[in-house]
Amino acid sequence: MLALIGRRVLIALPTLFLVALFVFALQRALPGDPFLVIAGEERDPEVIAKLREIYRMDDPIFVQFFAWLGQVVQGDFGRSLRTGVPVLGLIWQKLGVTVQLAVASMIVAVGIGLPAGIIAARRKDTLADYTASAVALFGLSVPHFWLGIMLILVVSVELKWLPASGFESIFVDPKASIERLIMPAFVLGGGLAAFIMRHTRSAMLEVLRSDYVRTARAKGLDEDTVVNRHALRNALVPIITLSTLLFGELLAGAVLTEQVFTIPGFGKLIIDAVFNRDYGVVQGVVLCTAIGFILMNLLADVLYVLVNPRLRSG
Repeated sequence: MLALIGRRVLIALPTLFLVALFVFALQRALPGDPFLVIAGEERDPEVIAKLREIYRMDDPIFVQFFAWLGQVVQGDFGRSLRTGVPVLGLIWQKLGVTVQLAVASMIVAVGIGLPAGIIAARRKDTLADYTASAVALFGLSVPHFWLGIMLILVVSVELKWLPASGFESIFVDPKASIERLIMPAFVLGGGLAAFIMRHTRSAMLEVLRSDYVRTARAKGLDEDTVVNRHALRNALVPIITLSTLLFGELLAGAVLTEQVFTIPGFGKLIIDAVFNRDYGVVQGVVLCTAIGFILMNLLADVLYVLVNPRLRSG
């Protein structure tokens, strides 16, 4: 297990380097000068020149990159050009919000998609299968922002069951946090549930046609035991892959959903940073997102081994 983790970490290091290089270069390629905005309405040339000197913007781009990379290795992502606040502090603050939303969304996605996929596979070409497929197609087709607005109009404005927007940490007020996360988690999780349902159905159908499943049935085991104990365990491997990647995608920031429900997460942070040309924040967020994806892939590799004993020998 440790050897597996070590190999994955070694592979991840050049990936992170390339991500850092590309995002740094692309940021500098954007048109416009952020210091024109920071300098105020007068745009005093001396002030702009001083700001560029402070942030080393007049140095060659590779000098700037390796200076920034050296700071990142030491845990310093720099400061926001707009506010002067440390980037790492902003990221930690917003990451907690997005993680709570991502976890709630994955609970909804797995809770709906996994059972629906199993039922559709067990009852292939029946009404249950067609219904699950139709619901999955609906979940893939409906735009998140439209569904979010409709939920706010119906559930919050008309029925007054849940708050329309806002965010509360689950560690501060669990009840208020759950009430504010139900609708955005359903909006995000409903779409992801469609992916999980389709992959679960495909994986289960393939496993249910396997020789060992036919042998289990020939021994007289009931269908629930065959599906839950033998088939599902082996079908989980591709589902784990998909789920971890989807979770990494959620950590990158569900921009539209966060905007609709006024959730101050990663999505809003990076959108504001891009529009304001806040180089340090964009670079820090993208790099942390890449780290998140790599950690999710590493978690998937570890779960493979735990779920499927046949992989442990490798």
